[in-house]
Amino acid sequence: MEELMNEMEIVEEVQYIVVKLEDEQYGIDIHYVDNIVRMQRVTRVPKSQPYYAGVINLRGEVVPIMSLRRRFDLPDDEYKSATRIIIVRLEDQSMVGFVVDEVKEVVNIDPRTVEKPNFKLDEKNASYLTGIGKKGESLVSLLDIKAVVEGNKNV
Repeated sequence: MEELMNEMEIVEEVQYIVVKLEDEQYGIDIHYVDNIVRMQRVTRVPKSQPYYAGVINLRGEVVPIMSLRRRFDLPDDEYKSATRIIIVRLEDQSMVGFVVDEVKEVVNIDPRTVEKPNFKLDEKNASYLTGIGKKGESLVSLLDIKAVVEGNKNV
């Protein structure tokens, strides 16, 4: 029996926070997520990259805020009551916030159901995805948080 257990592949589902940008759903690996906050006043920083909205003060720490809409070349942000900032903590312990239209839910996705896009994508934007996850009938584009923050280094 023990040998059978050792041969069985144990795959744990990964939790993702599903966020919405326009009509699309994106998944952010929950182990990166530090906090989710309501939209607040963002202080612009002159001469920063165009996809950075600015910075906020979060519990005494200055956190850069990135517009995922701008990063993905979508129409500019329209802040509504559902707009949120997802604060992620990277492996080097730095924090970055992402403005999203809405936070939908937390889902568990089996890594065996994640598929790499097998169609031609814009190389820059394709590097931001780790794959496409399936949750029931829904498809969720799974984000590579490090690539989104650092830019186009995975291409």
